[in-house]
Amino acid sequence: MARDKLDSSVVCDLKLKLISDRKTDGRLYNLPNASEVAALIVGDEHTTNNRDIIIEKQTGMLQRINELHPAYLPLQYPLLYPHGEDGYRPNIFHKHHPHSHATKRNKVTMHEYFCYRMQSRDNEAQTILHSRRLFHQWVVDGYCMIESKKLNYVRQHQQELRVDKYINLNDCNNQLLTQGNEKGKRIILPSLFVGSQRYMEQLYFDGMAICAHVGFPDLFLTLTCNPAWPEIQRQVAKSNLTALDFPDVVSRVFKMKLNQLMHDLKSGHVFGPILAFVYTIEWQKRGLPHAHILIFLHPLNKNPNPEDIDNIISAEIPNKDTDPELYQIVSNHMMHGPCGLANKRAPCMANGKCFRFFPKKFQPATIVDQDGFPVYRRRDTRQTVQKQGVHLDNRFVVPYNPHLLLKYRTHLNVEWCNQSSSIKYLFKYINKGSDRITAVIVNDQNQDGPQNQVHDEIKHYLDCQYVSAPEACWKIFAFPMHGRAPAVERLYFHLENQQPVYWKDSQEIGTVLAKTTIKESMFTAWMDSNKIYHHGRDLTYAKYVSKFVYDKPRKQGNTIGRLIWVPPSSGELFYMRMMLSSAKGSQCYEDIRTVENVVYHTFREACFAKGFLGSDQEFVGALREANTWGTPHYLRKLFVKLLFMNTMDRPEYVERNLAMDDR
Repeated sequence: MARDKLDSSVVCDLKLKLISDRKTDGRLYNLPNASEVAALIVGDEHTTNNRDIIIEKQTGMLQRINELHPAYLPLQYPLLYPHGEDGYRPNIFHKHHPHSHATKRNKVTMHEYFCYRMQSRDNEAQTILHSRRLFHQWVVDGYCMIESKKLNYVRQHQQELRVDKYINLNDCNNQLLTQGNEKGKRIILPSLFVGSQRYMEQLYFDGMAICAHVGFPDLFLTLTCNPAWPEIQRQVAKSNLTALDFPDVVSRVFKMKLNQLMHDLKSGHVFGPILAFVYTIEWQKRGLPHAHILIFLHPLNKNPNPEDIDNIISAEIPNKDTDPELYQIVSNHMMHGPCGLANKRAPCMANGKCFRFFPKKFQPATIVDQDGFPVYRRRDTRQTVQKQGVHLDNRFVVPYNPHLLLKYRTHLNVEWCNQSSSIKYLFKYINKGSDRITAVIVNDQNQDGPQNQVHDEIKHYLDCQYVSAPEACWKIFAFPMHGRAPAVERLYFHLENQQPVYWKDSQEIGTVLAKTTIKESMFTAWMDSNKIYHHGRDLTYAKYVSKFVYDKPRKQGNTIGRLIWVPPSSGELFYMRMMLSSAKGSQCYEDIRTVENVVYHTFREACFAKGFLGSDQEFVGALREANTWGTPHYLRKLFVKLLFMNTMDRPEYVERNLAMDDR
């Protein structure tokens, strides 16, 4: 029917063209480097409407099929559902087992459905798993359905849940029968939603908190999946297909390899004892997953000399005669290019130069340049590797660790990065967010036709989130996108009687205020705990979680506390945060405002008495705090906003102090 419809109608042939514009973030909007099936989610993924398909009946009438309809998947993929069997539907019950009565939920979720169908079983047909590119499309479509379902859940429950400050809610005391839908504001998409912008920003702040607690990271590793791993090849050999046809197998094996690598790093047998680590998983439109890992070494291993760097990082081709195995691995995975004059069409070439700055220069010994980046030893040893008919020497070697490379046999880049000038870039790099693409719909007709000279492009640019099949598999399996240690606890605080209160539309305000826990919060629990435990009174609010769990002494583990950031425009809350950075053992709000046994009326006055403010010092402090995690572009915007506030007496003094800090 679709073929006959297209043959009988005058339909303009269109195609979707992906474009790259360096005016946008090149790390997110780069073009794909691999041929793969991907889903393009138009606009903001968190506001996308329901996905569906529209079918035309033989009568000529149209019918919309929602993605939750049991016929959605069979109609989309008739080859995968040859008998027209149902796809996912909301009322699939779990299989009965002896402990089923103890579970809170007895129905299959969409996430569980796709996980179940992606498992290989001997007593079931492997039609879906062996469908190659069609399987890729089914996977990315399934991920989009799951993500849409989660967003719809958040959106629908925002109709019921509301939030407001306790002091505002308490104003309704004379009208206790006031309905909840008449007060407060609705919740927006929380930072707990994986992949959201707030989620990535919070991860960035958490990473900077770890950096402030244990020092600068020392090593930056990049682990890339190798489809030739024997674990992958053994599995795909059973079906006479390739590794690229099994994104689910690739994701599972890469997860196991990453777990083993983190175990090796944490054991201290490779680089020595480590204090912390941060990693994130990315795809960057390359077809295979890779992990960016930041390692914080023990202070005894920090600031090594060039000889120490040479012991753990090599940027040279091994001797082919004495170490043939390592030579082969380096040849296959750690050689960049060829690029430059030998291959001007290489993907890394831009304006006639390699943006990875290859080939490097020969270097007799390892040094650290003025920007804080190491220049590794690259001696002219006459060792070469032939790649695409070009002989590459040590100038094209990507830095690596010989021990890890021999074990994992894949592209495993290791860089030394213990300099402050590169820290913020690394944390922004590993928390930059989901891949995106810019696309345009264009005509795909014969360019010789006269109509193309008049109308050759439809001005319909699309800003899309880009989701590949391996990424969809990773998220369907609910593998973690980020990892870190130690844990970071985000500490919230509020002014007196201004703690947030949550309630549903159907609740009456009097019922909400009657709850015994209405005045409790994490912040008030800290002050109440100081009244009970004497040994916690020498700790600030941020340090308290290192010794206590909520309001009880900690028995094991280690946690870093991070005060949430508030802008200077928040007034008293901003000055309260400044006092919390030094206040210890506070049992009430008056204790926080107390300086040398004098209780001040406001937190701003207390900050002046403490020496935090004076001669525009509050603005200098705000910029200094932002300088620990903000980019130069952000700092300039923040300074301009402070100027617009028209509250600085000497802007040149603030600018001069910040410039002195940078020097």
